Amino acid sequence: MTQSELDNYRKKLLDLRRRVLDHFGDVAGEALRPTGGEPSGNLSDVPVHPADLGADNFEEETSLGLLENEEAILEETEAALKRLDEGRFGRCQQCGREIPHERLRAIPYTAYCVQCAKRLQDNLKA
Repeated sequence: MTQSELDNYRKKLLDLRRRVLDHFGDVAGEALRPTGGEPSGNLSDVPVHPADLGADNFEEETSLGLLENEEAILEETEAALKRLDEGRFGRCQQCGREIPHERLRAIPYTAYCVQCAKRLQDNLKA
């Protein structure tokens, strides 16, 4: 991989990290906001109607799931930047082959080629 390509991937990863960090605060605020209470018209923090409680639980679980996803992307992005610094970026961490540019353009933080990623995913399911 040329230095120009590596510089381009570094820029993409830094941009992605910045966007995730910006979005992380928004999602965290949504996930950790109190439910019920005065904003929803109640005098206590406990929703009155079971449907309200269910909707609040669903929104909280969705926000927490998004927060976990953002955290995982941030960790993977940091790991990819480290691989760039160490000269290991663009090589599959499993088999050592070069990761195709198409895959890196789609998922710049990926550490695995498609075949190894599929194998690892299948092993997680088993």
